[in-house]
Amino acid sequence: MTGLPAPLAAALWMIGSITGFCILAVSGREIAPALDTFEMMLYRSVIGVAVVVSLAFATGRQTEITTRRLHVHALRNVLHFAGQNLWLYALALIPMAQLFALEFSYPILVALAAPLLLGERLTRTRLAAALIGFAGILLVARPFGGGLSIGLVAALLCAVGFAGSAIVTKRLTHVASITCILFWLAVMQSAFALICAGADGAIALPSRALLPWVLAMGLAGLGAHFSLTKALSLAPASVVTPIDFLRLPVIAVIGMIFYAEPFDLWVLAGGAIILAANWLNIRERGAAVPLRHKRKVV
Repeated sequence: MTGLPAPLAAALWMIGSITGFCILAVSGREIAPALDTFEMMLYRSVIGVAVVVSLAFATGRQTEITTRRLHVHALRNVLHFAGQNLWLYALALIPMAQLFALEFSYPILVALAAPLLLGERLTRTRLAAALIGFAGILLVARPFGGGLSIGLVAALLCAVGFAGSAIVTKRLTHVASITCILFWLAVMQSAFALICAGADGAIALPSRALLPWVLAMGLAGLGAHFSLTKALSLAPASVVTPIDFLRLPVIAVIGMIFYAEPFDLWVLAGGAIILAANWLNIRERGAAVPLRHKRKVV
């Protein structure tokens, strides 16, 4: 993508990210009847270890992998592991569009927790964004009347896990490179998954028919997050975030065509409200950064 205008390059990277997240969801749905969430995480993480180590040595970044702040890596990965397992669990129980919409709420939780855990100031705008986001969550989950199903609860809790992981990651980026963070993410989650999957004394192996889906899950997750990171390096979050929202209607169409899931306009409306809350919070953060500290987009 060398030579393309930065916003266009960012948009193309976001298409890759959206594709990756959708493949991740579909592969998880296909694998779920045969493997539990811990087993899925085990195989996904092992693939991640192989990819991260190979890329680290291929780019000469293996020296960046250190044991500094290992306890912080462990905290981050416990939170991320919990969030990922809850996400995979909810994936098999609720429509994919509903899960994606609720997942979008985690930046709002980060904004609420940041004043307590990161020492950031809770402004009126951020509080308003949180309230708007909460209204969107209620519209997506619609807990009144029918009550909250276990799938919805898992989806909401996965957002809490992702929010906690994001907060710890923000601290970790001051002392560790992305290569180091990804390495310990893959290694620690492989260990966690192996322990949890083997707790019952049996770890199911994927059948030959499922192997392509397992490989797709491992590669799609890494590719989606890599593409998202590249997009954010080329354009502001206030530009990238609205593009990321497109994966909600895309996954809604996929769910409708391949899994007979209803095309729920209320979920899309709630997701749009959550997006608006995230965008408001991002814009407020951007305005709070002094001009000399803002990254120049090239």
